[in-house]
Amino acid sequence: MRPYLQLGLVGAALALAVGGLAFGTPVVPLTELAGEPVVTELRLPRLVLALAAGASLGAAGLVLQEALRNPLAVPELLGVSSGAALGVAAPLVLALPLPLAAQPLLALGGAAAGGVLTLLAAGFGRSPSAVLLTGAAVAAALQSALLVLMVLADQLDLQLIYRYLLGSLSARTWDDVTGLWPWLVVTLPALVLCAPVLGVLRLGDDDARALGVRVRRARVAALAVAVLLLAPVVAVCGPIAWVGFLAPHLARWLNPGGDALRWLPWSAVWGAALVAVADLPARLALAPIETPVGAWTALLGVPAGVALLRTRGVRG
Repeated sequence: MRPYLQLGLVGAALALAVGGLAFGTPVVPLTELAGEPVVTELRLPRLVLALAAGASLGAAGLVLQEALRNPLAVPELLGVSSGAALGVAAPLVLALPLPLAAQPLLALGGAAAGGVLTLLAAGFGRSPSAVLLTGAAVAAALQSALLVLMVLADQLDLQLIYRYLLGSLSARTWDDVTGLWPWLVVTLPALVLCAPVLGVLRLGDDDARALGVRVRRARVAALAVAVLLLAPVVAVCGPIAWVGFLAPHLARWLNPGGDALRWLPWSAVWGAALVAVADLPARLALAPIETPVGAWTALLGVPAGVALLRTRGVRG
């Protein structure tokens, strides 16, 4: 029954997101969507970007949770998202003359720095719980650095940084989509190769070693894959919260007998659906003023996440 429920829920969410292309200023009849410039040049690339970003966040969340064997392991608690955001925000505040094309590289560098700091402090993945707790401390330190930057920023930069840190799809175009897709295409083979190893890591470190897996290397590699998934999304959209937590839990709840190989694609699908649906109130709730999509994913994700954890129970 649950597989059919999952298909129905995902289909309804995606249909809602596509139907939302008709709404806004101006309202466009469904029969005229294909020929309306406001749809093809503004709303459609925004929807495609929401789907791609959500899929990346959902997949990254599952990779981290399975590699660390903890349902609370999310990018926001491992210093990865904060590092990527710091890498993008710092040049803006410091007025460094860098091209927009460098933003994914800056985000990648910041995310990698946050991940490496976490691994160094945690003994390079010796203990999953140590990685998670150390990552929370590194994330707090990086967020403090972001707050310092916000104090130094002028009013205009402060508004841009504040909106960016909440995660926003406003004013995104096909150029942003084009800049994101090459990173995802490069990361996809690594993600496919990573999935079987995640299933072995889930058994525990001792059992994984008995099956020939080099646990610490596998854990570091999983974190590297998560960084490659997250960095370009954070560079383009900012850190969209709760998607990397909620999507894997939905995938597991609706596939209770599955493993990482089955959960990974569904986690990506749920991530895409969550961001696409959350962008509708972000775009329409206070129209013509747009709100950050990250605020809506948090608003929708917190109660849903609590309900899922109460239903499934938290297993360390």
